Amino acid sequence: MTPAPRPLAVFDLDGTLADVRHRLHHIERRPKDWDAFFAAARYDQPLARGVELARGSAAECEVVYVTGRPESCRADTVDWLARHGLPPGELRMRGPRDRRPARVTKPELLRRLAAGRRVALVADDDPQVCDAYERDGFPVVRAAWMTARRSLAEAQEGEGRT
Repeated sequence: MTPAPRPLAVFDLDGTLADVRHRLHHIERRPKDWDAFFAAARYDQPLARGVELARGSAAECEVVYVTGRPESCRADTVDWLARHGLPPGELRMRGPRDRRPARVTKPELLRRLAAGRRVALVADDDPQVCDAYERDGFPVVRAAWMTARRSLAEAQEGEGRT
Protein backbone atom coordinates (compact mmCIF):
# COMPACT_ATOMS: atom_id res chain seq x y z
CA MET A 1 0.00 0.00 0.00
CA THR A 2 1.29 3.45 -0.96
CA PRO A 3 1.50 5.88 1.96
CA ALA A 4 -0.77 8.92 1.80
CA PRO A 5 0.95 12.07 0.58
CA ARG A 6 1.97 14.56 3.23
CA PRO A 7 -0.52 17.38 3.80
CA LEU A 8 0.18 20.73 2.20
CA ALA A 9 1.21 23.91 4.00
CA VAL A 10 0.77 26.80 1.57
CA PHE A 11 2.42 30.19 2.02
CA ASP A 12 2.04 33.52 0.30
CA LEU A 13 5.25 35.54 0.00
CA ASP A 14 4.68 39.32 -0.05
CA GLY A 15 3.37 40.45 3.33
CA THR A 16 3.39 36.93 4.76
CA LEU A 17 7.03 35.82 4.54
CA ALA A 18 8.63 38.91 2.98
CA ASP A 19 8.45 42.50 4.18
CA VAL A 20 7.69 44.53 1.05
CA ARG A 21 7.25 47.94 2.64
CA HIS A 22 10.66 49.20 1.52
CA ARG A 23 9.64 48.84 -2.15
CA LEU A 24 6.06 50.07 -2.10
CA HIS A 25 7.20 53.56 -3.11
CA HIS A 26 7.72 52.20 -6.64
CA ILE A 27 3.99 51.60 -7.02
CA GLU A 28 2.74 54.56 -5.00
CA ARG A 29 3.82 57.04 -7.67
CA ARG A 30 2.63 57.69 -11.20
CA PRO A 31 3.53 56.06 -13.40
CA LYS A 32 3.98 52.93 -11.34
CA ASP A 33 7.34 51.24 -11.79
CA TRP A 34 6.50 47.54 -11.61
CA ASP A 35 9.93 46.48 -12.86
CA ALA A 36 11.66 48.31 -10.01
CA PHE A 37 9.08 47.04 -7.51
CA PHE A 38 9.77 43.41 -8.39
CA ALA A 39 13.53 43.90 -8.86
CA ALA A 40 13.75 45.15 -5.26
CA ALA A 41 12.12 41.96 -3.93
CA ARG A 42 15.55 40.37 -3.50
CA TYR A 43 16.19 42.93 -0.72
CA ASP A 44 13.04 42.13 1.29
CA GLN A 45 13.61 41.36 4.93
CA PRO A 46 12.00 38.16 6.21
CA LEU A 47 8.94 38.43 8.45
CA ALA A 48 9.91 36.36 11.49
CA ARG A 49 6.43 35.05 12.36
CA GLY A 50 5.77 33.84 8.82
CA VAL A 51 9.22 32.27 8.47
CA GLU A 52 8.83 30.50 11.80
CA LEU A 53 5.44 29.15 10.75
CA ALA A 54 6.83 27.87 7.43
CA ARG A 55 9.81 26.20 9.09
CA GLY A 56 7.60 24.58 11.72
CA SER A 57 5.13 23.35 9.11
CA ALA A 58 7.86 21.61 7.09
CA ALA A 59 8.24 18.91 9.75
CA GLU A 60 4.79 17.48 8.99
CA CYS A 61 3.84 19.01 5.65
CA GLU A 62 4.95 19.54 2.10
CA VAL A 63 5.51 23.29 1.77
CA VAL A 64 4.24 25.14 -1.30
CA TYR A 65 4.70 28.83 -2.04
CA VAL A 66 1.92 30.60 -3.93
CA THR A 67 2.58 34.15 -5.05
CA GLY A 68 1.22 36.80 -7.32
CA ARG A 69 4.77 37.71 -8.31
CA PRO A 70 5.40 37.29 -12.03
CA GLU A 71 7.42 34.39 -13.40
CA SER A 72 10.25 36.82 -14.24
CA CYS A 73 10.98 36.98 -10.48
CA ARG A 74 11.51 33.23 -10.11
CA ALA A 75 15.33 33.18 -9.79
CA ASP A 76 15.40 36.04 -7.27
CA THR A 77 12.53 34.49 -5.31
CA VAL A 78 14.12 31.03 -5.15
CA ASP A 79 17.39 32.63 -4.03
CA TRP A 80 15.57 34.72 -1.39
CA LEU A 81 13.78 31.67 0.04
CA ALA A 82 17.06 29.74 0.32
CA ARG A 83 19.03 32.69 1.70
CA HIS A 84 16.53 33.12 4.52
CA GLY A 85 16.42 29.45 5.43
CA LEU A 86 12.89 28.71 4.30
CA PRO A 87 12.06 25.07 3.66
CA PRO A 88 12.31 23.78 0.11
CA GLY A 89 9.03 23.63 -1.72
CA GLU A 90 7.27 24.12 -4.99
CA LEU A 91 6.93 27.76 -6.09
CA ARG A 92 3.77 28.72 -7.99
CA MET A 93 3.81 32.16 -9.63
CA ARG A 94 1.34 34.33 -11.55
CA GLY A 95 1.19 33.83 -15.30
CA PRO A 96 2.62 36.64 -17.45
CA ARG A 97 -0.74 37.95 -18.69
CA ASP A 98 -2.90 37.09 -15.69
CA ARG A 99 -4.15 40.32 -14.11
CA ARG A 100 -7.11 38.86 -12.26
CA PRO A 101 -7.41 39.78 -8.58
CA ALA A 102 -5.47 37.62 -6.11
CA ARG A 103 -8.79 36.65 -4.48
CA VAL A 104 -9.62 34.83 -7.74
CA THR A 105 -6.26 33.46 -8.89
CA LYS A 106 -4.92 32.11 -5.60
CA PRO A 107 -7.96 30.05 -4.54
CA GLU A 108 -8.22 28.67 -8.08
CA LEU A 109 -4.60 27.58 -7.92
CA LEU A 110 -5.03 26.09 -4.44
CA ARG A 111 -8.05 24.06 -5.51
CA ARG A 112 -5.93 22.49 -8.26
CA LEU A 113 -2.99 21.88 -5.90
CA ALA A 114 -5.24 20.37 -3.25
CA ALA A 115 -7.03 17.91 -5.52
CA GLY A 116 -6.76 14.65 -3.62
CA ARG A 117 -4.59 16.24 -0.91
CA ARG A 118 -5.24 17.55 2.56
CA VAL A 119 -4.32 21.18 3.17
CA ALA A 120 -3.09 21.63 6.74
CA LEU A 121 -2.93 25.41 6.45
CA VAL A 122 -2.70 28.27 4.03
CA ALA A 123 -1.12 31.54 5.21
CA ASP A 124 -1.79 34.83 3.43
CA ASP A 125 -1.93 38.52 4.37
CA ASP A 126 -4.68 39.55 1.94
CA PRO A 127 -8.06 39.54 3.75
CA GLN A 128 -9.98 39.00 0.51
CA VAL A 129 -7.81 36.02 -0.42
CA CYS A 130 -8.23 34.61 3.10
CA ASP A 131 -12.01 35.01 2.86
CA ALA A 132 -12.03 33.16 -0.47
CA TYR A 133 -9.86 30.35 0.93
CA GLU A 134 -12.19 29.99 3.91
CA ARG A 135 -15.25 29.88 1.64
CA ASP A 136 -13.54 26.96 -0.12
CA GLY A 137 -13.09 25.24 3.26
CA PHE A 138 -9.32 25.64 3.64
CA PRO A 139 -7.81 26.27 7.11
CA VAL A 140 -6.42 29.80 6.98
CA VAL A 141 -3.76 31.60 8.97
CA ARG A 142 -4.30 35.32 8.48
CA ALA A 143 -0.85 36.85 8.31
CA ALA A 144 -1.47 40.11 10.12
CA TRP A 145 2.12 40.58 11.29
CA MET A 146 3.11 43.20 8.67
CA THR A 147 1.33 46.52 8.71
CA ALA A 148 0.22 46.78 5.10
CA ARG A 149 -0.36 49.95 3.19
CA ARG A 150 -3.25 50.54 0.84
CA SER A 151 -0.92 50.37 -2.16
CA LEU A 152 -0.22 46.68 -1.51
CA ALA A 153 -3.92 45.85 -1.33
CA GLU A 154 -4.52 47.76 -4.57
CA ALA A 155 -1.67 45.85 -6.26
CA GLN A 156 -3.07 42.50 -5.12
CA GLU A 157 -6.75 43.04 -5.73
CA GLY A 158 -7.19 46.03 -8.02
CA GLU A 159 -4.35 45.44 -10.43
CA GLY A 160 -3.66 41.70 -10.12
CA ARG A 161 0.07 42.31 -9.79
CA THR A 162 1.31 40.63 -6.63
